[in-house]
Amino acid sequence: MTPKQKGLIRETWNEIVPIADTAAELFYNRLLEVAPSIRPLFRSTDMVEQSKKLIQALTVAVKNLDNLEALTPVLEDLGRRHLRYGVVAQHYEDVGKTLLWTLKQGLGDAWTPEVAAAWTDLYALLSSIMQGTGNEPSRNAA
Repeated sequence: MTPKQKGLIRETWNEIVPIADTAAELFYNRLLEVAPSIRPLFRSTDMVEQSKKLIQALTVAVKNLDNLEALTPVLEDLGRRHLRYGVVAQHYEDVGKTLLWTLKQGLGDAWTPEVAAAWTDLYALLSSIMQGTGNEPSRNAA
């Protein structure tokens, strides 16, 4: 990712944080609407807590844009957990499209082609790490 893309992501995330609860609600409502096959994965999930986790995860990613390598082990473990939950490649695609849609709704006119490209690149990077290692055994496994 370029320094300009990182700056755009930071700037736009700062605009989303004040409306984080609304953004998370929009995200999950939209996700379950466009990808109903995901619904069973959330049947016993506390969606308020899940929404907080989404915002926390994105905040950590944004704060670590200059050190994404440090997130790799966390993303690998997250990918393995998602695999155990039944997450498949299509789900990552659905989540990515829904995340971008949600950001667009929250940012309004600030959602420019450059901003869209930056967020698309970030999501592609994060999800590729999660998917690429999702079927490998944990390094921490005994």
